[in-house]
Amino acid sequence: MLNRRTLAAALIAVLAAPSLAAAQATTPSASQIERQLQAAPTTKLKPNQRVTVREFKRRPDLRRMAPSIDIQSINFAFGSAEVPYSQYGKVENIANALDRILRRDPDARVLIEGHTDAVGSFGSNQALSERRAASLKQTLVREFGIPRYALETVGYGEEFLLVPTQNENWRNRRVTLRRYDAFIR
Repeated sequence: MLNRRTLAAALIAVLAAPSLAAAQATTPSASQIERQLQAAPTTKLKPNQRVTVREFKRRPDLRRMAPSIDIQSINFAFGSAEVPYSQYGKVENIANALDRILRRDPDARVLIEGHTDAVGSFGSNQALSERRAASLKQTLVREFGIPRYALETVGYGEEFLLVPTQNENWRNRRVTLRRYDAFIR
């Protein structure tokens, strides 16, 4: 039988922790996204160390140095890559941040990384993550007027799990925005 102190501690923990639905629904504001992507890279590369976009996508060491923000709140239907209209308010935050960044720095470039959890085959998760990143880019370009040239996409599937588990975990199903212009030749 639980004593009162244990019961009180458990109740406080439940009340203090955000619910799964609330955590998934939390979208960073345009200002938060902008601040994260405007941050200086953790390491400044010399001109002879810069790489192509293709190389940047393949190098986790470089990507970790680039300013980034995880967006875990865009909800796709199971197995779908389409950005539902119900999610456009969240996408608008991204678009507003990108628009402000590009007004100040037209040479800014952002990589949209798609990620999945580990449920399903490696190949299907890889393909799904690529389609979701491309779908977000398409929505930003067509619906919100972000210039196509400013966005690149890549899918990493289940390769870079935030929560290392083979089970379903919503934190792993995300899009990461990563500013990469300081790394490219």
